[in-house]
Amino acid sequence: MEFNENIFATLATRKSVYATGLIIEISKGSKVIVAYFRRDKYTKMKILYALVFFAVVLMSSCAVKPLPSSTAGMVNKDITILCYNIHHCNPPSKPDLIDIQAIANVIKQQNPDLVALQEVDVNTSRSGTSLNQAEELGRLTGMTAYFGKAIDYGGGEYGVAILSKFPLSDIKNRPLPSAAGTNGEPRTLLSATVTLPGNKQIIFASTHLDAQRNDANRQLQIKKILELVKQETLPVIIAGDFNAVPESDVIKQMDNYFTRTCITGCPFTIPVINPNKTIDYIAYTPENAFKVVAHEVINEQYASDHLPVKAVFTLK
Repeated sequence: MEFNENIFATLATRKSVYATGLIIEISKGSKVIVAYFRRDKYTKMKILYALVFFAVVLMSSCAVKPLPSSTAGMVNKDITILCYNIHHCNPPSKPDLIDIQAIANVIKQQNPDLVALQEVDVNTSRSGTSLNQAEELGRLTGMTAYFGKAIDYGGGEYGVAILSKFPLSDIKNRPLPSAAGTNGEPRTLLSATVTLPGNKQIIFASTHLDAQRNDANRQLQIKKILELVKQETLPVIIAGDFNAVPESDVIKQMDNYFTRTCITGCPFTIPVINPNKTIDYIAYTPENAFKVVAHEVINEQYASDHLPVKAVFTLK
């Protein structure tokens, strides 16, 4: 039968006629109802009765108050964090190979909201002068990427990075100190303000501390990190390769201000085969800002020489 669209103009907001049937939409404010009618089943009266019913439903539902904007979208919303030293996307079992897809696959499998990466190459001779690993990992995972340079390396740059599903602002890459005469490799703290659903905000940071046997530089670096973080007014989550075991003075200093997502009986993070120590951490401050829902070390033995660390938070 032929359908005259004008008959229902007073009730329907939008109408689309197709070969197989009819789609009608009615709305009130932000409330929308969409109905589909098969061409071989509808009549004008059936549609009219349906539209009147839907209109009554919409008018009733508009009386229900929505969640306040400060909490909308945050009800029972967990935040998943991944910390991963990616060894410039070089699988230890294949010294001459750069396998960025393998790193991207690990990240996608864990489906994090925020990722802290260490040992990231940008346009270096060893990884590819046209390869920005931070940007490419962002593209492959569908996340926004920000790189924090620590040093010039191989004609390009080397450092840490952040990947995020959420908007980032106030991005800072700040140098960390090393003691004179130690020949310590420069290190940085990359941080950003993260705007979560519901417009709540946190600070997320990625870092990689000195790797020398003596912990003099790591002591200076964690002291500087604490100094910087104490200036923040928002809750902070930090993740990185601290090159320090839990019993070290470095981690004891961190524990004076941060709470680690795992404190006792924690899985080891390095090496990837028969791991025997933990040097990769996710931590947060203040303690009452978050609830740790889960902590896990992912048993991924191919893509890097570190195991990725995953934590799930609820924002209190």
